[in-house]
Amino acid sequence: MRKPFIFICISVLCVAALSLLAGVSLAQDAEGEWQLTFSPISKLLDNNDSFSRDDRFLVYDTRETFGGGIGNGTMIMKVSISTGLENFVYAPWPVLIGSQAAPGLGAASYSPVDDVVVFIHGPLVSETAKLGFYGGTNRRGGVARADGSGDVGYLDCRDVQSEPTPPGAHRGGSHRHEFSADGSRIGFTYDDALLTQYGRNIGYMVSHEKAPCGVSFYAALLAPVVPAAESKPGDLERAADDSWVGAKGLMRAFIGNVKEADGKVMGSLFVVDIPENVDITTAGSGTKTVYPSPPVGTRVRRLTTTPAGGIVRGSLDGTRIGYFANAADGSRQAFIINAQGSDQHQDPAMRPVQVTTFEKGATGGLRWHPSGNSIAVISDGGVAAVCVKPGPLFGKTAWLTPRGAQIPAADALVWSHNGKLLAYNRRVPTYNAAGALVKDSGGNDFRQIFLVRFPDKDGNGIADSVE
Repeated sequence: MRKPFIFICISVLCVAALSLLAGVSLAQDAEGEWQLTFSPISKLLDNNDSFSRDDRFLVYDTRETFGGGIGNGTMIMKVSISTGLENFVYAPWPVLIGSQAAPGLGAASYSPVDDVVVFIHGPLVSETAKLGFYGGTNRRGGVARADGSGDVGYLDCRDVQSEPTPPGAHRGGSHRHEFSADGSRIGFTYDDALLTQYGRNIGYMVSHEKAPCGVSFYAALLAPVVPAAESKPGDLERAADDSWVGAKGLMRAFIGNVKEADGKVMGSLFVVDIPENVDITTAGSGTKTVYPSPPVGTRVRRLTTTPAGGIVRGSLDGTRIGYFANAADGSRQAFIINAQGSDQHQDPAMRPVQVTTFEKGATGGLRWHPSGNSIAVISDGGVAAVCVKPGPLFGKTAWLTPRGAQIPAADALVWSHNGKLLAYNRRVPTYNAAGALVKDSGGNDFRQIFLVRFPDKDGNGIADSVE
């Protein structure tokens, strides 16, 4: 397996050099999107916090290069916004590719306060005899310095042997690790390895002196989920598609699958409140027969009694939450709601409001501008910025990129910290250093990274064309 890695290293350097020699303007000033990366490596931004704290780099994983899924992700890499040059952040050796993969790397995010990257990390090849291969219930959070120094460790402790599970550890797989904007808390999704009848859950971790087994972070789950076979009306069977609301990580919004009175299960919008003074060590870590429980003082609130979906997103000021739901015409659109509201609230201002009216519906990528005055959404393969500032401009839309069936679909949208750039993936034809067209492991065009500038000359967080 070493030869492909050598080939990729050469390809990265050659393609980047050829792009620069050909006069490709990677940091263009004109309006419109531009392609940032060109090498024959899959680059998944994966709906994470991909921009570095200074907005100079984007981090990504490389699954689909050698095989599908995070288990076949072999590298965490970053690319310079200004030059398009790609560099390794973390590339362990050896690796195993295929249905029994190791270690498995993916879903990378930058810290908002340090030059650090966090990502999914499965067992090392040397650990597979004891721990097994990569899987949804066999992974934890890796953390690496983004300078490529090789300073790598783990965020959380995974222990499936001890009885009971050590306080602050988990017995499954953590996933999609996300820092709060102030860097104090890390949210994650979770799948249990011991009690697999429980659905996916959400959790958070904090740096703590009582963190177990040599790691720095103490982990706890947040939602009181119930196995589907045992649930009653009002019970949560699954919690996922979550994100922080506000900069300090005091609310975690998520889509919860809840059993209704008629026995059907509905995906609805929920929030779990995690006050600043919550003692994470009051969480129950569980046993081989008892599922973990949330810390004392956390509270789950249901915001919608109608279906909601997508990866939910909270505004940086903590006042509003964006999500997807069906409009009256049946199309999928973006909605926002006050973080303290609900669709049953007696005050209409606290109920959900439809933001978009896209003819082709909203397909994903909901992201807040740091100002809170706009959201970005993907529809019909293109990227749109929609004003959400209350008043006459509310709902007005500026299309930032081409759209339509002839355009490769955009996905994995992310807004820079300064609000000036949006990054996303598109699958496009990719060529190796010899100029030959190449495909990823699935026979598809490689995912490459594209950028578009947000047209906002006065810096108020609203696209110039809608004012």
